[in-house]
Formats: sequence, structure tokens, C-alpha cells
Amino acid sequence: MTTSYAPGTPCWVDLSSPDIEASTRFYTGLFGWTPDQAADPEAGGYTTFRKDGKAVAAVGGQMSPQQPVFWTTYFSTPDADATATRVESAGGQVMVAPMDVMGFGRMAIFTDPAGAAWAAWQPESMPGADVRGVPGAMSWNELMTRDPGGAKQFYSTALGLANRDVAFDGGHYTIWQAGGKDVAGMMPMEGDMWPADVPPHWMVYFEVGDPDEAADRVDALGGTVSVPPTDTDAGRFAVVGDPHGAFFSVIRSNPSYQP
Repeated sequence: MTTSYAPGTPCWVDLSSPDIEASTRFYTGLFGWTPDQAADPEAGGYTTFRKDGKAVAAVGGQMSPQQPVFWTTYFSTPDADATATRVESAGGQVMVAPMDVMGFGRMAIFTDPAGAAWAAWQPESMPGADVRGVPGAMSWNELMTRDPGGAKQFYSTALGLANRDVAFDGGHYTIWQAGGKDVAGMMPMEGDMWPADVPPHWMVYFEVGDPDEAADRVDALGGTVSVPPTDTDAGRFAVVGDPHGAFFSVIRSNPSYQP
């Protein structure tokens, strides 16, 4: 079980949803998660998803009707306020100013200069997800952007992330590093596969035993399959969406892949 995350490491993901109950039905049906809704009225129905009793993700309501329905990746930080200052100095925007979350930690939500949204998490009683990389849990987090050079500068300043480029399936890919470890990735949005109306974003990958079965289940539960199950060096994956339009990926990781 994970008890702490190095600064700059993706540590948590949650979904903003216009209908927490409907989203809960979809994701529990897809991943076999057990919902654990916070009893405190101040939590607004925030529901933690558990797999085998371990916290892996969550869903909460939208902060405003204009807030997009999407999965947010949280990066661990020892100081959310200092992170907010660095974000602004590097050309990003503070969308939700640092705020305390009921003794669990302190959070803030940002966008990078290209518009990709992400969040910082300063842990108190909750460090983040209890497990990663096992079926039903977050496996990888990946920035999709049209400005990888600018992103390298921004996330180095904002989160202290190092980076290295690797060859990947005939193209190039960037690995983000924190504390000397590979913690996330970046894919350039190049070519016809990226329509102009698709904004830069952070994609969350959830580990599954069978991506084909998971894609079929997404469809049966009322979701969409945007990229059908596909083999890559890193594993077999699919890009899917829930009934409200929040996109995410499922992957069966290749354990022998070393980027």
C-alpha cells in the first residue's frame, strides 16, 4: 500500500460530474469499485472509490455548471501555496486557489499555459491513492499537448519535474521524472488524429486485466469508445468516455517495457 508520494508525483485522480449517482453506477459497474460517500454535508456528496478496500479514485460534483466534466490529475506537493505562486510565475493560471479540504490535505487547481488542467495536493491525513498500477487503480498519467517544449519549461518550474525523451512506436515521447523516478508522460498532439477542437489535457490511465472486455463494458454501460483496444510497446490500451463525456484510458501494461 502506498503511504506517501514524492513531490511532483501524480498521487490522486477525481472526476467532476453533474450527476454523482449516475457516475458512481457507471464506474462501479466498469471497475468493480465500491463507493464510499462522505457523510459530512460539507463534502457535497464526494465519493471515494475503493478497490479491495483501498482508495483508488473519487467523484465529486461540479464547482459550477460551467466546469467541464473531466478527470483531474493531482500532483503531490509539500506546499500548495508555493506551487500556486510558481504556476503563475511560469505563465499558468490558478483556477481554484489553495484551499483546505477537511483535514485531508490542501488543494489547488491550475491550467498550464496551453490550457491543460491539473491540480496540486498537499497531503495531511490523506497522501493520495492507496495503490497504483494494479487492476482497478490508476496506472499512468499523460499530458497531451501541442507545445511540448513550453510544457517542459512550465512543469520544471511549477513542479520541479525533470524530463527525458524516448522513441515510442515510431514517434517521440517524453517521460516526466520526480526524485529520479519516472512518474508520468507527455505525448505531442501532432497529426490528423488530433482534431483542432481537442484541447490539451492530462489523461489518466486505469489498469485493467482485459482492455477489450473493459471497452465492451464501457459501451454496454452507456459510454463511448474513442480509440478501440490497440497494442503499443507499453501495453494494450483503449481511450473511452463515460456517459457524461469524461474521457480516460484503460490499459493492460506491458511489465517488460522499459522506456
